[in-house]
Amino acid sequence: MRKKITLIILLLGGFIYAQDFVVKGIIKDGGTNTVLEAATIYAETLKDSTLISYTISEKDGSFELELQTPVTKANLYISYSGYGVNKRIIELNKSKIELGEVLLEQHMEELEGVSVVGERIPIQIKKDTLEFNADSFKARPDANVEELLKKLPGVEVDSDGKITVNGRDVNRVLVNGKAFFGDDPKIATKNLPKEIIDKIQITDTKSETEEFTGKESNSEEKTINITIKEDKNKGHFGRMTAGYGTDDRYQLNGMLNMFKGEERVSILAGKNNINSAGFSMDEIFDMVGNSGRRSVSVGGNGGFSVNGLSFGFGQGITTSTSIGGNYANEFNDKTELTADYFYGGSSSFNDTKTSRENILPDRRYFTESTSSFDGDTDSHRANARFEFELDSTLKITLAPRFNLAKSLSSNVRSEMATDENGDLINESESANVSENEQQGFSNNLSIIKRFGSNGRFLRVGFNNNNNVSEGISNLNTLREVYGNNPSEEEVDQQTSTNNRSDAYGAQVEFRQPIVENLFADIEYNYDWQLQKNHRIVNDYDDVTGGYTDFNQDLSSDFIFKNIRQRSSFGLNYEGESLSVGVNANWQNTQMNNDDYLQNTQFDKDFNNFYFTSRVRWRLSRNKRIRFDYRSNVDVPSISQLQPIENISNPTNIITGNPDLDASLSHRISFNYNNFDWRSRSGMFIYGSMNFQNDRITRLTVTDENFIRRTTYTNVDGNYSANLGASYGKQIKKDTVYTLGWRLRLNGGYNNEISFSNGVKFTSKNFSFTPRLTFDFNYKELIDIEPGYAIAFNNTSYTLDNLNEVKFITHNAELRTSTYWPKNIIWGNDIVYSYNGNVSDGFDKSSVFWNMSLGVQMFKEKGTLKLLAYDLLDQNINTRRTVAEDYIQDSQSTVLQRYFMLSFTWKFDKFGGKRPPSHGGMRFRRF
Repeated sequence: MRKKITLIILLLGGFIYAQDFVVKGIIKDGGTNTVLEAATIYAETLKDSTLISYTISEKDGSFELELQTPVTKANLYISYSGYGVNKRIIELNKSKIELGEVLLEQHMEELEGVSVVGERIPIQIKKDTLEFNADSFKARPDANVEELLKKLPGVEVDSDGKITVNGRDVNRVLVNGKAFFGDDPKIATKNLPKEIIDKIQITDTKSETEEFTGKESNSEEKTINITIKEDKNKGHFGRMTAGYGTDDRYQLNGMLNMFKGEERVSILAGKNNINSAGFSMDEIFDMVGNSGRRSVSVGGNGGFSVNGLSFGFGQGITTSTSIGGNYANEFNDKTELTADYFYGGSSSFNDTKTSRENILPDRRYFTESTSSFDGDTDSHRANARFEFELDSTLKITLAPRFNLAKSLSSNVRSEMATDENGDLINESESANVSENEQQGFSNNLSIIKRFGSNGRFLRVGFNNNNNVSEGISNLNTLREVYGNNPSEEEVDQQTSTNNRSDAYGAQVEFRQPIVENLFADIEYNYDWQLQKNHRIVNDYDDVTGGYTDFNQDLSSDFIFKNIRQRSSFGLNYEGESLSVGVNANWQNTQMNNDDYLQNTQFDKDFNNFYFTSRVRWRLSRNKRIRFDYRSNVDVPSISQLQPIENISNPTNIITGNPDLDASLSHRISFNYNNFDWRSRSGMFIYGSMNFQNDRITRLTVTDENFIRRTTYTNVDGNYSANLGASYGKQIKKDTVYTLGWRLRLNGGYNNEISFSNGVKFTSKNFSFTPRLTFDFNYKELIDIEPGYAIAFNNTSYTLDNLNEVKFITHNAELRTSTYWPKNIIWGNDIVYSYNGNVSDGFDKSSVFWNMSLGVQMFKEKGTLKLLAYDLLDQNINTRRTVAEDYIQDSQSTVLQRYFMLSFTWKFDKFGGKRPPSHGGMRFRRF
């Protein structure tokens, strides 16, 4: 009780004794007297150099640094890239402190030991790079990079680990400028501990060509680079975890990272049966798997991916085994190597029950189905990347990739259909057992040559992608039709496939400067693909007792050839604050298909001319606005073109259409972004419109026995619009507490053309979703994250027999973490979900609650933890799907309540010297 009273007094004391101060001034160049925008101003305590507050200078060089602190003196630092740091002690004896003009002096190079404080600069803006000093943003001692990112202004990390920066998605995370286990950002953010991190650098995602040549990024996404402290860049760290619980739930995983300068070796391994990737440094929730904690509105699934490998089949409960290794090194500043290998094995099972109302223009019918699925996968994937910089103007990159995957699955399904009077129309049962193996090899070669420093360059690239797959499946179906013309049809057949796909491509890209900042860009791409597909179907023969009766109607032996050529010409202006680009594109696609068994042949030739354009205007260091127009050509796939029946579902037979045309889409979008570093508040507004010509759409016709036959056709008239906004603010009161909140608003409209039993109709959907979240942290002892979202949905149809659908969903969540008393970690993750769209036969709402209680021991190297998953046992995995011609409710296998006791052991050993004062890992890409 005494400790609790002390904690309350400390909390209240932080509010009572802290005073408000404002420090004002104007930052200028000491030599030219010009103002300096985006200089960093920050204050620290004299006693222990704890960061009190920081800000960034405005376009006119002015700044206002707001402080709330009980100290009477503080160190004030003023820093700008390429200038010496201005340091002074300020007396906090009045509410407003005027510094007037502060002059900074340029220096061409920083001598060792000159600017020791430079390492502590909390935030710097360097051209197109935003850099945070990890030590300036306090987080609990055992935090990982993901927890650190949550502390950074403008950065958001959702419950699934997805990262956004001022509303823009982060699609790549690098460590010391190199990939960390391929392209999966979460492997780095969930595994690297905060205490080894030096800087977090954020920039626009760039292609290899854009990085090497200085060409402006054309991406709408962000890249994060994590630099390791030099004194931590020689040694190793890792952890091992073992856990066992009720219902025989278990998890085992381990991780080891070894650093030695530019050389890095990382190893991950794990095994569990709780739908978890198994890799996380999160001491609180690292045992919680992907099992649908928002189960009413989203539904649980047992599928997840790590480094591009898929585990499970996207459903049910998955037992997974994984092991991977990553190696990175740099040799003589001219050659870089990054390589990784990953193995993933999984076993999944899932039982599903589905109720579906099928809506036709003149009648309705209902289907009830159950299915039972089991599947196993084994996958291997290896990647390597070699970069050779022969000199400062010539770079060669080679990136081979190999993958091997095997799968074995079984799916047993039964279905019955009734009419509006409840009379039985048809019944079907099917069992499908499949075994497949796939091998693939791909390679990318890129040669980039710069000519001078004016932006001229030439890039030549070559790539190949070769895949071989073999499979065998057994299909048994029984379909019974009742009514006036009863019938019964049984299928017992075996299908063997032997497919090969070889693709080769070449690219040439050239940039020619016209005048300063204005460039002409020419690009040509040639892609050649050849597919050889051999599909043999044999029916069971009672006489021979085997699958010897050749079924020519369902078999195929075809060669598919696809040649695509795309050329473009563009004019791009890349100024300091304004960037404008227009590109004209022409694409020709030639398809040829010869099927020797079916004696069918077709040729397709698509010619499409389209434009892309962009405008980016940087109003200031903090404000940016962007407009984009993009077009894209989508040619039909071979399965959509081939006129061969697929009867794996005997009540829905699918056939391709060789007369399909290519689809052309148009997308217009804008984005406005503004983050005020002084007030730690930011907003972004975004919107887009999408139009599609000749969209490829399913066309289904249902006969009198309610047997569906589906093919594809082209339609016009599909379009959609999206508009959203977000505003967030962070309040930091000295070192006592931090409060952040964000409001998001998103609305969408979709106009879609579809078919109901061959009759064309239009569906119009409108949705609006406001969402409010908070994050409160007190001295890294208590962290509280509440949030609430409500979604309004309204769908109407042009068919008279289709009723308007209106429903509301609610999602409320609360995540708490406490680190008091010392060495005790208590976490709660509670989600309430309500879905008004689920029918009365299913639960509309649930409360999903995970709780963990951990004790740190052995000098905080070990953690003993008890996890309660789905404490209230309400994980129901109910979902409703509303489509143009049906309404479907389903419920399937999902992880339910269990308790798990686990122990984690962390180990680390670092050596080496402290870096020089101006040091930090070199990251030349930025």
